Amino acid sequence: MSKPSDQPSLRWDGDAIVTLDQRALPHERRPLRLHTVDDVITAIQTLAVRGAPSIGLAGALGVALSAYTHCSPGMVGSGREAVRADAQRLTDARPTAVNLAWAVDRAFRRLAGGPDAVLAEANTMIDEDRAVNRQMVTHAVGAVLDRCPQESLRLLTHCNTGRLATAAVGTALGAILALADAGKVTEVLVGETRPLLQGSRLTAWELAEAGVPHRVCVDSAAAAAMSQGLVDCVLVGADRITGNGDVANKIGTYALAIAAAHHGIPFIVVAPESSWDRSLADGRNIVIEQRAADEVTCYGGVRTTPPGTRAYNPAFDVTPASLITAIVSEHGVHHTSEVSA
Repeated sequence: MSKPSDQPSLRWDGDAIVTLDQRALPHERRPLRLHTVDDVITAIQTLAVRGAPSIGLAGALGVALSAYTHCSPGMVGSGREAVRADAQRLTDARPTAVNLAWAVDRAFRRLAGGPDAVLAEANTMIDEDRAVNRQMVTHAVGAVLDRCPQESLRLLTHCNTGRLATAAVGTALGAILALADAGKVTEVLVGETRPLLQGSRLTAWELAEAGVPHRVCVDSAAAAAMSQGLVDCVLVGADRITGNGDVANKIGTYALAIAAAHHGIPFIVVAPESSWDRSLADGRNIVIEQRAADEVTCYGGVRTTPPGTRAYNPAFDVTPASLITAIVSEHGVHHTSEVSA
């Protein structure tokens, strides 16, 4: 029997994309069927589908939806511009994660072969992502054990980087689950990941599903946990990595990296090659998505701030390479001092 982490998080079914609505978790496993490009864009923007690799794959499948809508058999040329426009709208749905633009472009480049060729390419990317994640997890487990010789580890992670954020297996959370399978994990501290609680809603759900001991950690308590010896290693994912090894990831990652550096704790980033954007020399030019104020000023539909209160709500921050112990991809372990060499 396959493990939950090996089960695909999204797939093509007839004429639609099928996935889980991550807004409903952990209370409800609500299937979500996306029939149009507009459906895909809404799902990505509302975080029904989220996680850099996963939104890239959804974008690629969205190009297939557009191709089937606009390109009749043998008539690709007449619909090409409509598909191109849809591809751009998909790319623009969330600006920070480079995987989205990469996957949409890769799928669109197969349009000359017709809609079936676009869908085949998107499905190939899903299969590749599963294989890439398995390779990456193997490298990441080695990177952690090389730096943490303890018999059993206390790990801290932020946001959600498991199978929900990828095609399957996961990145940083995939490595944590593999370490747990090997009997190497005492406990995982899960950053709640304000304001949308991807950690406490999704990562805690995946860890519970796998039977891994864990506690949700208030975001602002992570540094205190490190000071009390509750963390041996921090593992996070990435939405974009620049040429010098600066990393954009969920807001709060930068603060964790600072705290980990202060306490001498390894800080390891686990992300696929598709998350690298070597067209950017460093993190200063990464576009950081700014999200709606009501994600911060309201909770569960109830306003928690005085009327008219504004909010600073960036979805991501940038962690400089100097604070990162290592970046792990499917190609191996990259020491940040060597990334731009």
